[in-house]
Amino acid sequence: MTALYDNIIFGPVRSRRLGISLGVNLLPVESKLCSFDCIYCECGWNADHPGRRRFNAREDVRQMLSETLDRMAEEGVLPDVITFAGNGEPTMHPDFETIIDDTLALRDEKAPSAKVSVLSNATQIHREDVRRALCRVDNNILKLDSAFDSTVDLVNKPCGNYSVERQVELMKLFDGNFILQTMFLRGEYNGQKVDNTTEEEVAAWLDVVKELRPSRVMVYSLDRDTPCKTLIKVEREDLQQIAQRVEALGIECSVA
Repeated sequence: MTALYDNIIFGPVRSRRLGISLGVNLLPVESKLCSFDCIYCECGWNADHPGRRRFNAREDVRQMLSETLDRMAEEGVLPDVITFAGNGEPTMHPDFETIIDDTLALRDEKAPSAKVSVLSNATQIHREDVRRALCRVDNNILKLDSAFDSTVDLVNKPCGNYSVERQVELMKLFDGNFILQTMFLRGEYNGQKVDNTTEEEVAAWLDVVKELRPSRVMVYSLDRDTPCKTLIKVEREDLQQIAQRVEALGIECSVA
């Protein structure tokens, strides 16, 4: 079943994509706060978690991260990566940039070999402070699940106005200094077919990848429980075929 993260710091967990990952949750611990309502979100539907919607305070995040890194150092197991994820979209936090500054300073002091990663749906990159912060982290991971607005509307269910064309233009501001992450899946939702692995979908998505030229692409499929129970995991072989087409463009692509 889907579930929320119940603390500011969670893990460490072994991430399919990032190694030993210590998670940072800037969102409420008792509710979900996100600008998407993805049909595959491991935290469940936004409406299922209507509790107090208050961001975690910058000072609390810094203190808990510091204490956790100290404890991990004593245990002799420091993280490979400190990952901002959690119960929604981390870049929505009004103090996101200063929290990233705090995190980089703590990393340098206590776990200098760890990378700092942000998993983002990219809906806040119109904000200059968010773009500045993302440019300073080691792994700026931005989501784009389809080149078509209709598929994004179906799969990601954006809150408010969303346009793939606009997102692509904003992503270009990073000059390739980001990792593009895409979830591939099949199935059905509300009587509509879900499949962003068709030739039409993949070809259009590849055109966007070619236009953006990110430093790397991550393709993956379902691994955890989803709020929509009629979704199907895409087989690794199919993901590898998509990855090969990315690499044919001269861009590194990993499959998770």
